[in-house]
Amino acid sequence: MSIELSVTHRMLWWQTVEEDDLPEHWQVSADVWSLDMCPPEHRHVADFSIAVADLNGDRNLLDSIELGEWALEFIAETVIDLSAGTLLPELDQQISDGLPRMVILRRFELAPAWRGFGLAGPLIAAALERFATTARLAVCRFSPADFYAVSAGRVEAELTCLRLGALLERIGFYLWRGVYVVDLRNPTLTDASFEPLERWGPYSDPSQ
Repeated sequence: MSIELSVTHRMLWWQTVEEDDLPEHWQVSADVWSLDMCPPEHRHVADFSIAVADLNGDRNLLDSIELGEWALEFIAETVIDLSAGTLLPELDQQISDGLPRMVILRRFELAPAWRGFGLAGPLIAAALERFATTARLAVCRFSPADFYAVSAGRVEAELTCLRLGALLERIGFYLWRGVYVVDLRNPTLTDASFEPLERWGPYSDPSQ
């Protein structure tokens, strides 16, 4: 209950808001700040890397992607009408109205000491909720190739993808043409961020 989220926007010191990288780069860190609650070596809980892209014809997401950023390329080409800078009509109808921006979950890593407690989903949901008033949807794309370096082989890498997909689906994401998508106003996302309160909060049922 003492985990805090720090949300930081990263940009070069000399850039103005209009000159900021496209997409914007955001970092989210989850930490226990109270020394009384946790040993210093275990205070860091998780890291997130998030990008926020405008959805309009003047600021093309693909124009700003560095060479080799295949996940962002796939997302852009899959969910956006690049000529208009808007979501594809079929997807647009499934997402609540809001500011024409998209959050891209690029990386999430839970510290080893905090794994196995069911915190990944709630922390992802809580981090994404911070953007619910400034963007319409969040997306995520991964493949077995992302995990070859840390897996014993292709089968394990594919199982990792399946586990991550199931994790995202539990907090409201759904698979759309190879990209995981969630409406940032989806009540399931909100509920997922509060799930630890039901287990460990002051009014939780100790028998659960």
